[in-house]
Parts: sequence; structure tokens; C-alpha cells
Amino acid sequence: MNQPLAYVHPQAKIARNVVIEPFTTIHANVEIGSGTWIGSNVTIMEGARIGNNCRIFPGAVVSAIPQDLKYNDEETTVIIGDNVTIRECVTINRGTSDRMKTVIGDNCLIMAYSHVAHDCIVGNNCIFSNNTTLAGHVTIGDNVVLAGMVAVHQFASVGNHAFVTGGSLVRKDVPPYVKAAREPLSYVGINSVGLRRRGFTTEKIREIQDIYRILYQKNYNNTQAVEIIEAEMQATSERDEILQFVKDSHRGIMKGYFKAS
Repeated sequence: MNQPLAYVHPQAKIARNVVIEPFTTIHANVEIGSGTWIGSNVTIMEGARIGNNCRIFPGAVVSAIPQDLKYNDEETTVIIGDNVTIRECVTINRGTSDRMKTVIGDNCLIMAYSHVAHDCIVGNNCIFSNNTTLAGHVTIGDNVVLAGMVAVHQFASVGNHAFVTGGSLVRKDVPPYVKAAREPLSYVGINSVGLRRRGFTTEKIREIQDIYRILYQKNYNNTQAVEIIEAEMQATSERDEILQFVKDSHRGIMKGYFKAS
């Protein structure tokens, strides 16, 4: 890490085998874990906590202050897990007094020009394609894929294993295991391809499909659908996760069903 053309603040805590390329700037109150590579022209600002074996590509800015007028210079952080890849010109803002932190889980890939705003919580094994934008206070579950140019409204949530197609505007919460597409954003089926890749059995996939048929295809309102699912569907971890997501949704889950041709 003895790179004479980079600036590393003497108070930054950098593991010995971190590689820092030329023209990168690392501020005070930064911690970077073992095996991480930081490309040229990267800026790591105060409050960054970066895990092991990450790769941060040129032009990225990590832990800049929030783009939020309510921010009052609180001492907040960005926490990035292990094995995270942050591509060119990604921006990740640190938290505000709401959550005090912005979090990116392990094994995530955040592609070029994406933005993760203040107080976002992103789970493990997520993929954000180019130009994905998360507004403040967004919660993203594990194994979520957001295709290119997806924009997520502030305070919205996306459940585990969900897939949102490119160019979508996420104004409402997206439940677990589903594919979401079109405008306005609608349910277009479950994310069966992703679930199979992650080891879900055919029987488990059918169970999840049956739950969402009741929720989206039977013309029930959410309260009716939840009552029917609780009464008629066997209790499983997936069933209970879906029901809890619907009950906890503050913005309401996305409406509408579109049957792909």
C-alpha cells in the first residue's frame, strides 16, 4: 500500500495487504479490511468501514455526507461487508440521525454509476445493475437483483430473492421471491429462475406460487388475502416471511398483476 501518488490520512486504519492505486484519497476515521483493492481516483471519506477482499473501481465515492438537508453533521458511517465489488463512479452516502449508518452486506455487486443514498440497508448477495438508484432509508433484502436504471423511492423495501426489471420505478414495497416489472410496477410471477439457482425445490417454488396467486390473482384485497393464506396454506418459513412482509409494509406492497404472454 506504499503508493506515493495516493493520499492516506495517518489516522485511517488500513490492513497491511490492501492495495491502493494512484490518485486515490482516503480520509480519517476510515477502516479497510484485508485483501481489499482500491482503484485509482477513488475517494473514501470519513465514516467508511470496508470489509475484506472488496474491489472498488475508479471514480467511486464512498461515505460522502448525505444529500439530505436534514443532515446536521452527525458522526455516521457506511458499513460495507466482505467480498463486495463497487464499480466505476458508484456513490454511497453515509447515514443520518435516522439509522446512523448505511449498510451494504457481503458478496454484493454494485455496477457502474449506481447510487446508494443515506440510511439504506442492503442485504447479502445483491446485484445492482448500472445506474440503479436507491433513495434514502430504503431496505433491500438478501439475494435481490435490481436491473439497470431501477429507481427505488425513499422508505421503500424490496424483499429477499426479488427481481426488479430494468427501468422500473419502485414506488411501493416489493414482496419476497417475486419478479416485478412494467409501469406502474406490477407482479409478473415469482423469481423461479433465481430460486432454482439458489437451491429451492420444485415443490417449494410451487408453494410460493400458490401464495402469490391468492395475493395477486384472486381479486382479494390484502387483508382478505392474508386471512385466506393463514387459514389455508401450511405454515412454512417462506409463507410466514411473505405474510410478515405484507403486514409490516408501511408504504403498501405493489399492486397489479400482469400475465406475461
